[in-house]
This record gives sequence, structure tokens and C-alpha cells, in this order.
Amino acid sequence: MTRFFRSIFPATLIAASLLLAGCKDASDASKPAAAAASTPVSVAAVAAEAKGFSVGSAMNARTVYVFFDAQCPHCTALWEAAKPLKSQARFVWIPVGLLNASSTAQGATLLAAKDPVAAMDEHEASMTAKGGGIAAASDIDAQKADVAKNTALLTRFGFASIPTIIGNHAETGALVTREGAMSTAALAGLLGLKVPTP
Repeated sequence: MTRFFRSIFPATLIAASLLLAGCKDASDASKPAAAAASTPVSVAAVAAEAKGFSVGSAMNARTVYVFFDAQCPHCTALWEAAKPLKSQARFVWIPVGLLNASSTAQGATLLAAKDPVAAMDEHEASMTAKGGGIAAASDIDAQKADVAKNTALLTRFGFASIPTIIGNHAETGALVTREGAMSTAALAGLLGLKVPTP
């Protein structure tokens, strides 16, 4: 029995570390994303190829893209941090499937929802309460394919973790990329937006 635990314990640690490697907070993301991409990161490519849902006015001139995994707790934190900025930018949330089997099914369910923002709020509330998120819907094969394409695009850009933010700085127009969650103030600073007053 002791030999069994000695042999399985390292494997369990490796599996846990691989699971969490795809999910980062701001402390893991003090530097912009590494330039190991096989395809140059481009806002135009994300806009053309990724499938997500919008938060904020569709008429807003500023658009920020966020690749997220439905099972990622740091993505939950970024979802909340971005809410106060939705009057200044339209955030497009793009589900990927990196962490586990529920990632793709839940991401596809969010894409298929009649009101994806309300579904995401419900999902993230469940994640915060350690409830595991929303139940997967049926008949979502097309949306699962979209999540797979989103995941391939993220990987093609060379990113290895989520959440991943891609956009243009509001003042300079420069490309901005960042892996990891951050506070509302830090996110506003990254994107060149105004920090909301309480």
C-alpha cells in the first residue's frame, strides 16, 4: 500500500501542475506574452477567426478580446474586473478548451446561450461558489467546434495560458497582449482606459 502511494503521488502532483499551468493570475503575468508564436498576434486575425460573445456596446470603437477557459478561476476574476470598464470598451469573451473536459462543453454552452452574458454571470457565480459552473447544454456540436477553433488560434499565437487579453491601447493604438487576470485598475492601465471612480 505504501509503495502504491509513493508511485501515484508524483503522478498526481504532475497532473495538478499541468491543470493549473494553463491558468494565470497577474502575479504570473508581470511580463507581456512571450513572442514564441508561430503566427503573429493580430487583433484583425482574432476579429476574423475567433467566435465569442460581447459585453458592452457593439457601437464602441474600442474592442478588447479575452480568451478564457470556463473552468479557470483567474478567468472568473478577470470577468468581474472587466465589468466596470464595459462603458469604455466592448469586451469579446472567447471560450477555449484547455483545462479539462468541462471546459469545451461549458464554453460551447455559453456560445449557444440566448443571453451569453447572463449565462456567463450564472456560470461565474457558480464557479465562485465552488459549484463547478453551468451544466452543459445538448446539441452544441457546432459551438464545440468553435471552441476547438478558438483554442487552436490561441495556441497558434503562441500563448500557453488563460486568460489572455488582446487589444489595442486606447491612446497609442499599440497592440496590447497579456496573459493572466488583473484588477480593474491594472486592466484599465494596460488598455489605456480611465480607472472608474467608486
